[in-house]
Amino acid sequence: MGVRWRLIISLAVFALCLVYALPSLPGMSALDRILPASRINLGLDLKGGIHLTLGVEVAKAVSNSLAITGQDIRRLAQENKIVVLRPRVVGGTTLEFILPRAESEKQLQEILMRHFPQLDAGTPQKGDSGQLRYTAHFTDAEVKRLEDMALDQALRTIRNRIDQFGVAEPDIRKQADNRIQVQLPGVSDPRRAVQILGQTAHLEFHLVRDDVDPGKAVLPAGVMALPMLENNGQGQQEKKIAVEKDVMLTGEDVDDARPAFDQMNQAYVTLNFNSRGGRIFERVTGENVGKRMAIVLDGKVYSAPVIRERIGGGRASISGNFTTAEAQDLAIVLRAGSLPAPVTVLEERTVGPSLGQESIDSGIRAAIVGASLVIIFMAVYYGMSGIIADIMLCFTMLIVMAGMGAFGATLTLPGIAGIVLTIGMAVDANVLIYERIREELRNGFTPLAAVKAGFDRAAISITDSNLTTIIAAAVLYQFGTGPIRGFAVTLSLGIIGSMFTAIFVSRAIFEYWARRNGSRGISI
Repeated sequence: MGVRWRLIISLAVFALCLVYALPSLPGMSALDRILPASRINLGLDLKGGIHLTLGVEVAKAVSNSLAITGQDIRRLAQENKIVVLRPRVVGGTTLEFILPRAESEKQLQEILMRHFPQLDAGTPQKGDSGQLRYTAHFTDAEVKRLEDMALDQALRTIRNRIDQFGVAEPDIRKQADNRIQVQLPGVSDPRRAVQILGQTAHLEFHLVRDDVDPGKAVLPAGVMALPMLENNGQGQQEKKIAVEKDVMLTGEDVDDARPAFDQMNQAYVTLNFNSRGGRIFERVTGENVGKRMAIVLDGKVYSAPVIRERIGGGRASISGNFTTAEAQDLAIVLRAGSLPAPVTVLEERTVGPSLGQESIDSGIRAAIVGASLVIIFMAVYYGMSGIIADIMLCFTMLIVMAGMGAFGATLTLPGIAGIVLTIGMAVDANVLIYERIREELRNGFTPLAAVKAGFDRAAISITDSNLTTIIAAAVLYQFGTGPIRGFAVTLSLGIIGSMFTAIFVSRAIFEYWARRNGSRGISI
């Protein structure tokens, strides 16, 4: 490629990088209309904010899925005129149900094999009256799939909640032991953020057992006592209510949730189910007319209305003497998606903005000192060629800023360390090229021939060494946590930028300089 085209491409890249780097600089708000909207965001350690570690109880998601599977088995059996009694979950991992007519065993086995291959039903036990008792559980592969799906869904749900909460550039990632790490830079109301994220909003519908005293020390099998919020005229109080353990429907099937107000101007939340949830809700209400259904949110019963008739259309409501703000926040978490399993806040840390500002100041000082020492050394040792290397260093920093700004990357304290490291590495390629040019000049080459030979022979070594570093940075980005990934991003951008400026841009400048000077040589 000719020198002219190299210079044209270099100027075009410079202009493009300048456009994407300017929005991240202070005092550029007047140019917001013409500059790109994306810019560099500051991470938690620089801007301040909140750090949370959440634990997901994936075993609850498996138990809920098992309970819904039991309801589906009974529904499909009814469609084939087979009676299945009392499907219930025992111990969170085992589904029990009874087939009263043994002659229907073959038909039921066909239904289980065709529609529920993930269920290991085994051989049923025959009772004294001739009925068959089935004890089934999910296969190991299905349990692993449900646990992974619960964790992934919890991750998506939390991300949706944060998006609706309005946090810019959150860092949300899975960790070992079914944990999720959440970092929210620049959060001005940490308490409300913890409330929205920590509120599981795990919504369940259970049938009420009015024939059971919830105050008994020992409850019948398949029954549990839950606290119910009730308004006695003087405020809210809790009382116990007995419900069946088996879940009839969960919040996973909620399609939309909105705050609303009744005739007494009391806030409540309306629910719209998706098609699957609407069908289940209609079937459950149709089968249990006259009974009460408890609407359970995070282990508390908010209301337990009597089912007067089959309810179609997939609509329901949650009332519980909410304030307007509580109804709005509840609608947010339900609309963003009910978590598939309870989530607990295991760790909470708040990073103050003053600490972040100290980190920024220290990082900037380190970058300025490092860059100054490198610039002075190159100018003194290599003369005019050293000044060209210093200009290429500034160009490299511009590429790093533009790359981070274009992708809306988050700058963290380790990211600043990556920039400081890039400053030292950026001139390394120039040093290899300059020493090679010096060697060619000592061998009697003309300045232009020495420049071409120096760049050609040094480019192979530069490419090999930088590629290995990029591979290491890619591994850090793939398997590292937030701060480590920030270091990997800035290091990778710095390496790519330094290779471009040293091998491509610097060569164009040197060849142009050697041709203009002719026999007078170059300062190196």
